[in-house]
Amino acid sequence: FSNPEANGITLAGTLTLPKHVKNPAVAILISGSGPQNRDSYIQAINHKPFLVLADYLTQQGIAVLRYDDRGVAESEGDHNSATSLDFASDVTSAVNYLKTRSDINPNKIGLIGHSEGGLIAPIVASTNKDVAFAVLLAGPGADGATVLETQYRKSMELRGVPKASIDENEKLTTIIYGVIKNNTDEEIIKTKITKLLKEFKVNNPDSPISPIITDAMINQQLGILQSKWVCAFIRIDPIDYLSKTTCPVLALNGSKDIQVVSELNLKGIQKGLDLAQNKDVTIKTLEGLNHLFQKAETGSVEEYAKIEETYNEEALSLISNWINNRF
Repeated sequence: FSNPEANGITLAGTLTLPKHVKNPAVAILISGSGPQNRDSYIQAINHKPFLVLADYLTQQGIAVLRYDDRGVAESEGDHNSATSLDFASDVTSAVNYLKTRSDINPNKIGLIGHSEGGLIAPIVASTNKDVAFAVLLAGPGADGATVLETQYRKSMELRGVPKASIDENEKLTTIIYGVIKNNTDEEIIKTKITKLLKEFKVNNPDSPISPIITDAMINQQLGILQSKWVCAFIRIDPIDYLSKTTCPVLALNGSKDIQVVSELNLKGIQKGLDLAQNKDVTIKTLEGLNHLFQKAETGSVEEYAKIEETYNEEALSLISNWINNRF
């Protein structure tokens, strides 16, 4: 299917249909950050979460469309220059494609987004009345800067880095993210970040990180501006979209998720949907699951590869039952 909003690029995927259900509800799977194929294949840990999720849901009577991200595998386009808003337009083109088919129910097209996909789903659902439901799996409920800062804090805590060091580093990222969040002109951003970091060094001579604030270090930090995606992610507040999302929503996070921390982000999702006066919201933290919805000990990224489970069955069952109870 093609995306006319992205110079007509063609996206390629797989549609799985349940054998014994006529015109079933259908879910579009939306991947998290980074280039991923339709199976959301993570080569480093040899898991295919979207293949497992699609297979499970289809066996429970729900059709599933999963596709290669733009610029990945068989899909056209440039992944590196795209932002969450660009990926949202790819999802919209998937919705429009499904509406042309006669073997699914066009009134029961939903979105299932993981991680960044859990941000993209409400971006689409907030304005597209063809979206019948949204499932947010480890989706952000806080702005991108907060998600990145809490992600860093949790990963450093697991590595045993002292709290004081984490706190000091966060002061610098708060400066950098704050400037990016409130400005779009690259030269203004560079000037402000340089000025504020140098002022921090002068005003905080006893800080353990002041000695490392050099011209070389500042230039290294300014490298963040080379990523169009990161800058856009820092600026996006999910509540802007959640507050306009009125279709049924299921939001799940694992208690061991250190990348999109459960309590912080589920609270944000709840707040946004409350503003939308959404009447059908289910929000739940799944005990012991990590960012990939595997049963985990610590939730650390390094642990992913050591876990044999690709997708926890409790999570799979909860997702399919929630959809089938409504459609």
